[in-house]
Amino acid sequence: MLAVRVPATSANLGPGFDVLGLAVSLYCEVTMTLSEEDHFYYQDAKTRSSERETRALPDTPDNLIHEGFRKVYESLGEQAPKVTFEVHNAIPLARGLGSSSAALVAGAALADKYLGEPLGRTGVFQLAARLEGHPDNVAPAVFGGFTLSAGYHANNAEAITYLCEHLPLPEAWQLVFAVPDFELLTSESRSVLPDNYDRSDVVFTSSRTALWSLAVSQNNPELLRVASQDVLHESYREKLIPNMAACRQKLLDVGALAVYLSGAGPTLAAICLGEVVTTQCEVIMRQFVGEAGAVLNLRASEGYQYL
Repeated sequence: MLAVRVPATSANLGPGFDVLGLAVSLYCEVTMTLSEEDHFYYQDAKTRSSERETRALPDTPDNLIHEGFRKVYESLGEQAPKVTFEVHNAIPLARGLGSSSAALVAGAALADKYLGEPLGRTGVFQLAARLEGHPDNVAPAVFGGFTLSAGYHANNAEAITYLCEHLPLPEAWQLVFAVPDFELLTSESRSVLPDNYDRSDVVFTSSRTALWSLAVSQNNPELLRVASQDVLHESYREKLIPNMAACRQKLLDVGALAVYLSGAGPTLAAICLGEVVTTQCEVIMRQFVGEAGAVLNLRASEGYQYL
């Protein structure tokens, strides 16, 4: 029996589209045992205003955890054994908190551990990022903290290789997430984005992405208001998320350091300093998500850990 805990992740952080990510203290825990047939026993917890609901997914090997598990064996030219996964997942599905990346990483990490870690953490990252198609959620799920990733073709190879650097987030930065009570698939959220951008938008974005890294490395929260500004995706996705623009402005008005759409949405994230501002942001966020949604006060997390 092996078990792993993988954190939720918040990607993009505004301008860092498919590049920046952050691991947060909400987890998917997966236990693996060998079995005669593949099985998948899943339960998640959906936080509401005053109760917890659970739901189960079908017992089938056609899921992302099994996929990540099998792909490790495939990459090594071996046949994957039959396994049973028991999943307890606190990461909301299709909310912009990296649930799919957590699942891929969990499966890949368990396979790597069972095989004696031939890939290691870096290899798990490379494999899962290629499966996901972009590294922004996978990187923090693997390495933890604040991550910046870049893809390149090493030695003119056809397959893409990903470079990732990670930093701890300053401890005083408080993370608050407003999780609406509806799902938004990444494919739907990406479909509203334009195919081309003006040069000025590219310059705007590169400058703010660079500022993010300086803000974290220098523990300079004063940079976040500008660093979190975006023109690549958030304005296009606002129409998919009712009242998002108004909520963002209210959060900034009461002193949030940064407000951004987490991943593809619909979750809205705020970074705050101090209990007064954090509490005010929580009140605004509760109004935004309504009684059926959730407001989560989280911290930065480490990457996946074996239990």
